[in-house]
Amino acid sequence: MTPGSIILIFLIIFVIYLFAKTVTIVPQKSAFILERLGKYKTTLEAGFHVLIPFIDNIAYKHSLKERAVDVPPQVCITKDNISVEVDGILYLQVVDPKKASYGINDFQFASTQLAQTTMRSVIGKLELDRTFEERESMNGAIVDAVDRASDPWGVKVTRYEVRNIVPPQSIKDAMEKHMRAEREKRATIAESEGERQAKMNVAEGDKSELIQRSEGEKQKRINEAQGLASEIEAVANATAKGIREIALAINEKGGMNAVNLRVAEQYIGEFGKLAKTTNTLIIPSNLSDISGMIATAMEVIKDRPTK
Repeated sequence: MTPGSIILIFLIIFVIYLFAKTVTIVPQKSAFILERLGKYKTTLEAGFHVLIPFIDNIAYKHSLKERAVDVPPQVCITKDNISVEVDGILYLQVVDPKKASYGINDFQFASTQLAQTTMRSVIGKLELDRTFEERESMNGAIVDAVDRASDPWGVKVTRYEVRNIVPPQSIKDAMEKHMRAEREKRATIAESEGERQAKMNVAEGDKSELIQRSEGEKQKRINEAQGLASEIEAVANATAKGIREIALAINEKGGMNAVNLRVAEQYIGEFGKLAKTTNTLIIPSNLSDISGMIATAMEVIKDRPTK
């Protein structure tokens, strides 16, 4: 290889190097900080840019995308002096690349440390039971505190999420016992309420049954009374009808002779019954009194006024 070819190769390499130092391409959602002679010149946004070799320099490169930063676990003391281990995730975004470059050395580390200190302060104001309930308020408090502090850094804190709150094992055991007792208490209350409702239902059923039974008994008695009244009325009507028929029969031809015969038959029959039922028989002194008695009865019937 001749000296001329070596020089040519060096010239080509130098030209490529100059081209690389002269031209730069900024990706989308990125920002480059350009320094000229060690001093801030401008912020290069996405696109093609031409630099002055050996004079311009890309000092910082920032992504404008929202990023998630893991906040390491830390031990915090609650208001009731219980140690809990808390960690989370911090979401932030560079909104001013110049401030992010010159406002602080490492804005991501600073934001993480500030989130941790704020978390310790927030946890210290809450009791252990409330730390599990106040996640939203804790997240909001940390976001407000870190966002205010990071404003000079050109960083916007969008949100913070508490990931884990881990109490000591002894506290976890006590909480488990408490929850188990609460579940047993609710089960006992539910069972007693069920028994109470069942007894009330049985009582209501017995009450309804007694009412229905009494109503049935009442209706039965009403029906029996109405039936008895109808029976009495029917017997009375039949008796009255029979009497009317007898009266009509007496007034007809030969009716009186039939009455005489019937009265004599009944008298003799009753007298015979008396002889059968007693050992002592009273006989009238004059048997002719029988015909006289029948005649007297017939006179009463004959003299009865007719309608």
